[in-house]
Amino acid sequence: MPDKPTAEPVLVTEGVWGEAFEELAARHDVRRLADPRSDLDALSRASALVVRNRTRVDAELLAAAPRLRIVGRAGVGLDNIDLRAADEAGVVVSAALGANAVSVAEHTVLLALALLRDLRTHDRAVRRGQWRRTPGRELSGRTWGLLGAGATGRAVARLLAGFGVTMIAHDPFVARDDELIRTLRIEMVSLDDLIARSDVLSVHLPATDETRGLIDADLLARIPPGAILINVGRGEVVDESALAEALRDGRPAGAGLDVRAEEPPGPGPLDGLDQVLFTPHVAGITGESQQRIAAVLAADVAAVLRGDRASAAVGRHATAPHRTEVSHEDR
Repeated sequence: MPDKPTAEPVLVTEGVWGEAFEELAARHDVRRLADPRSDLDALSRASALVVRNRTRVDAELLAAAPRLRIVGRAGVGLDNIDLRAADEAGVVVSAALGANAVSVAEHTVLLALALLRDLRTHDRAVRRGQWRRTPGRELSGRTWGLLGAGATGRAVARLLAGFGVTMIAHDPFVARDDELIRTLRIEMVSLDDLIARSDVLSVHLPATDETRGLIDADLLARIPPGAILINVGRGEVVDESALAEALRDGRPAGAGLDVRAEEPPGPGPLDGLDQVLFTPHVAGITGESQQRIAAVLAADVAAVLRGDRASAAVGRHATAPHRTEVSHEDR
């Protein structure tokens, strides 16, 4: 049975879209906004809100949306969602965690290979009419360290299975005897071991009180000569001033940064450093990943609005028919 149309708007923001939301729009009043705070009237009547990473869903926003029953988070990371405030308000938070892991993993490997083979320098030289066949470096036979062994870290390990690399990881929330970790042949090590042994160090961490500034001058000084750093987690994890100084000293030899401490970034210490390859927080954004994410979030929005459970709930609630206190722990 199709969902009954609702007069309460479903607000889809920050460019999130896909075929699944088009189908949802046939049954609900779906409105696309750049910023939910740009239309406070619609926000005050909204039953659902879908955001990416720029919208701060906090107690203030939730108070401005008294009819809100579900928030959908497109992408990895919940640092812009106040889960405690949502739990207290009886609002479901749905996040398609892992839906873009393959996209992030492919981008991670892309950045590493581009740095090892110095693609940026070669491209610029050829465009200037130069033909300098300087040698690059192979990934095969090296040690790849994962700082964070969640969905994206594990997806990287799967991609690298054919490269002949040694996989090590540090993640205090993953058990050493985790079955999938064993299957992927990832050795769980201490943070000190990870830093000392990694030829490629990829960061897959969220921004938390424990992780902000974790990649600091002390840690960077212990990276092996010739190693490269890839950050596809959160920019706040890396001290950019310390990284700029370390790059000038040649340790690490290069860095691939898809995320920054400030997005979009202003002028900063990394500007002008040829050892850095930047991308604008697009590691998880492919057509395929966005369709997967849209499918999960649109299905959860529809489910919650008809009083059913959200399959991808990450907070206390999986249902919120009228902001009632329903725990998803009973699912």
